[in-house]
Amino acid sequence: MNIGDSSRPESTDSAGESTGPPDGRPTAIEVDQIHKSYHDVEAVRGISFRVAAGETFGFLGPNGAGKSTTISMLCTLIRPTSGRAAVAGFDVVKQAREVRHRIGLVFQDTTLDDYLTAEENLRFHAELYGMPSPLVASRIRQVLGMVELWERRTSIVRTFSGGMKRRLEIARGLLHSPRVLFLDEPTLGLDPQTRNHVWSYINELRQREDITIFMTTHYMDEAEYSDRIAIIDQGQIVAIGTPAVLKASVGQDRVQLRTDDDGAAIAGLRERFGLEAKMSEDSVTLYVPGGAEFVPRLFAELGVPIRWVNIARPTLDDVFMAYTGRTIRDAEASASDQLRAIPFMRARRGR
Repeated sequence: MNIGDSSRPESTDSAGESTGPPDGRPTAIEVDQIHKSYHDVEAVRGISFRVAAGETFGFLGPNGAGKSTTISMLCTLIRPTSGRAAVAGFDVVKQAREVRHRIGLVFQDTTLDDYLTAEENLRFHAELYGMPSPLVASRIRQVLGMVELWERRTSIVRTFSGGMKRRLEIARGLLHSPRVLFLDEPTLGLDPQTRNHVWSYINELRQREDITIFMTTHYMDEAEYSDRIAIIDQGQIVAIGTPAVLKASVGQDRVQLRTDDDGAAIAGLRERFGLEAKMSEDSVTLYVPGGAEFVPRLFAELGVPIRWVNIARPTLDDVFMAYTGRTIRDAEASASDQLRAIPFMRARRGR
């Protein structure tokens, strides 16, 4: 299915298999029924998708959804329990060495050596990847210039801010001219302004380097930078499409309200309007076409005093809720509750 010709996200089967990539472009990443289990826990449950060369592909989902497990399999850091995946035309299990030489990876947590300079960090990376010595100096200057760190090349990394370290890690990931750059939660822990700056660098770098970008995130605004997004929840892909197509698939406005009796409000919405609502983020939440026209009816006919109301056009969080029945924040809160309920995890947290 060509998503450019449709107002609906790409179809998926019960195992998450989807069409793609769009426009008949060459495939940079191909995943076919990948599973990953840890004893009784199935972290990734049979997902399939393809990413086109030159595409920015976003993996959107809450913490614990399987994003980092998937990226770790694609980067050959862990082996799939079953299924097959190929990156840049090479099998991630059978041809792991070839895959590693064709990818760049920026981890969630910094892996820089704080006691080396920026330039020394990059030179060490160049040696690991066996870059030809005559090319190293010019390439270091090029990538540090891209992220505006050339003037700080001799500075010790421990003196860098969080945003500068992230930019240096992106430069390091690009140093050996990879065909695919993996970004695992690339702006995690950064303030909103720094996150925007990092993404301006990433977008500029993609145009200059002509590479494929695969990134995981649980930030809605960050996912908007993607050409296409796969929404993942509990180890399964629930929808794939462009941000615009995914939001259009919801097709309704989100109405949130707080009342003197939220339980009575939910019952009243069902009985008087035939609408199903649920509690989400401490608000009664429902979806209707023409939210602005509907709200006056709420005040007149609901029969429960309304203290606060908000209307919004569909967002990616609404898409997530439409396909999973909960928001990403609710999903992450649920995942945290489950971890706290495990005695082993409680014991570790108490150390």
